Amino acid sequence: MDISDDETLDMKLLKIIKTVDPIIEVVMAGPHLPSEKVMEWINQGATDYLIRPLQPEVFGLILSRLEEKGILRRETYELERKLEKKYVFQDMVGRSPFMLDVFALIENVAKYFSTALITGETGSGKELVARAVHRLSPVRNQKFVICDCTSLPENLFESEIFGYVKGAFTGADKDKKGLFEEAHEGIIFLDEIGALPFPIQGKLLRVIESHQFRPLGSNIEKKIEVRIIAATNQNLEEGIRKGTFREDLFYRMNKVEIHLPPLRDRTEDILFLTRHFLSKYNQKFEKSVKGVSREVQKFFLAYYWPGNVRELENTIESACIICQREFVDIIDLPKYLQKKVSSISKKLPYYQSHSLSLQNLEMEYIAHLLRTNAGNIKKTAQILNISRTSLYSKLEKYKIDNPRHG
Repeated sequence: MDISDDETLDMKLLKIIKTVDPIIEVVMAGPHLPSEKVMEWINQGATDYLIRPLQPEVFGLILSRLEEKGILRRETYELERKLEKKYVFQDMVGRSPFMLDVFALIENVAKYFSTALITGETGSGKELVARAVHRLSPVRNQKFVICDCTSLPENLFESEIFGYVKGAFTGADKDKKGLFEEAHEGIIFLDEIGALPFPIQGKLLRVIESHQFRPLGSNIEKKIEVRIIAATNQNLEEGIRKGTFREDLFYRMNKVEIHLPPLRDRTEDILFLTRHFLSKYNQKFEKSVKGVSREVQKFFLAYYWPGNVRELENTIESACIICQREFVDIIDLPKYLQKKVSSISKKLPYYQSHSLSLQNLEMEYIAHLLRTNAGNIKKTAQILNISRTSLYSKLEKYKIDNPRHG
């Protein structure tokens, strides 16, 4: 695209081109410009800036490079799709070391726990972890009952959690089961346990220790067998120091802690999660959005995500509804995020990506297949659709050990 005398018009045209097709490669050509001026074009989405007059051999080299880049991008996309399946665990997506550790801990905890505590910021996926523990536990066929401790008024906590008998208070015209009784032989999930009123904390501690509770207005103890998972976005140890949370209850619940890191600390997962949510909402809305533009990727990797995974999912859901093209662009994001794009982009160099290179993706995928096939070279080569000789070359190139010889 040649730069004309009207730079403002050219800039608008570039924006229109990138809006119609966010992944198209646009090479600008014009007179010699200061580096900061060239970076303006690059930051608006141009792939490169060539100085006129164009030299045919240089231009041919640029086109060849762009074609190669497109092929690499497609190959990378396919490899990432294959790897994504590997990193889906019980409806959760993650390839960062943090999340792989969380997945391993969930599998171990689920078999044996009686109480467990899930910690992490709002929107980090604590309920998903609780449901995963339930699905992998010996009581997977029993009920999973949720108690949102932030949504119950303090005067209703006891009756909702432990139930009541007829005549316990005005309007109690029949017996009512509480959430603990509903969860008998299954799991109760106490979401945001830090909001539990202090008097109720003592009664909860008694249930954990004695496996008994007394409905409101009753003198009869009821036996209960229930596993308890609690979650909190608060610092419960700080609550202990302030006298708002019982220390003995904390130690009872904290036998096993599963901590979920904030999304900003696991940037390796952001683009995997983005594709996962796009697939989910493409199916829900019967759309075929293929991905997000490079500008959106750049922004996603730099943004702080105070609402964590939930905020990212809401963003993708909204963008998927609005997007009328193959790729989500900045204009498809919620308005509050669009306002943040320019300020965040200015702080970053043009090309900044935390995603894996094609070589790293290939290395990781080959190592994964080799482990899955217990070191069987023939089978691994067949899946990769390459010869065994080529596979041996790649193993040597990437220094991948065959588990069969380990």
